Amino acid sequence: DSCLKLVRSRHPVVENLLPPGDAFIPNEIELDGTNRQIALVTGPNMGGKSTFLRQIGVIVLMAHAGLFVPAEEAQIPLTDRIFTRVGASDNLSAGESTFLVEMHEAANILHNATNRSLVLLDEIGRGTSTFDGLSLAWAIVEFLHDFPGGAKPKTLFATHYHELTELETVLDRVINLHVEVKEWGEKIIFLRKVKGGRSGASYGIQVARLAGVPQPVIDRAKEVLAALEAAEFVEGNVPRLAKVNPASVPPQHKDPLQLTLFTVEERAIRDELARINLDNMTPLEALRVLADWRDRFLK
Repeated sequence: DSCLKLVRSRHPVVENLLPPGDAFIPNEIELDGTNRQIALVTGPNMGGKSTFLRQIGVIVLMAHAGLFVPAEEAQIPLTDRIFTRVGASDNLSAGESTFLVEMHEAANILHNATNRSLVLLDEIGRGTSTFDGLSLAWAIVEFLHDFPGGAKPKTLFATHYHELTELETVLDRVINLHVEVKEWGEKIIFLRKVKGGRSGASYGIQVARLAGVPQPVIDRAKEVLAALEAAEFVEGNVPRLAKVNPASVPPQHKDPLQLTLFTVEERAIRDELARINLDNMTPLEALRVLADWRDRFLK
């Protein structure tokens, strides 16, 4: 059938190259076309996301070649192709930047994947601006979920765009996985274990600290991160980027939300405007409200 299930699977090459005494941490995966088509894998750099994706691809390839596979249990469906968008490379002699090569690879996947394909996406959109990259990554996941012709290619998507994890709340066959870490004070310990649910954070700032980035930069980055995350959701705790499914959202939240046109302050004023009873308001009261809005906009 279409179910891909691996229990305590390992990467055969990485396992054999580990220093003596270092054990490879095995992991599980289960994907199908019913409830678990797309797995979004989050976690810090060096946490093991790329190794996890690649070991799944290697195991599926080994099975189709008739080889034994490094897993305690394996259920592997007939797979026509393994598509990958992995690593960073360019083709400068042909005038192709790293990002253009990345988009060529993504386009090939989106045009040619089938119901029997395995898609491994190790980051999408990292070579352009944050908003451009996040928008493309979000739209690609939606496209793979609602694939033309009804195909449901099994997909593993490792990403640092933490916003993408909200897709689990608006798309039926998207699940979140994360690479476990332990926080010890301001340090992080990599456990290499893949578990269900999303990562609590991307831990990019912690990794920057490990690399020796000056503390003033770390502190300022935390402030900027807090400000950006504050505007991640719209009213009703709906992801700001989500294409809302009307059946899953309360009536007052059925606006066709994409990228919002309003700032937080503008949205508050718009809500106030909706509550105003014009029939019972005097001209003087209307002028006071207008003056208040002017002051709040221009302060």
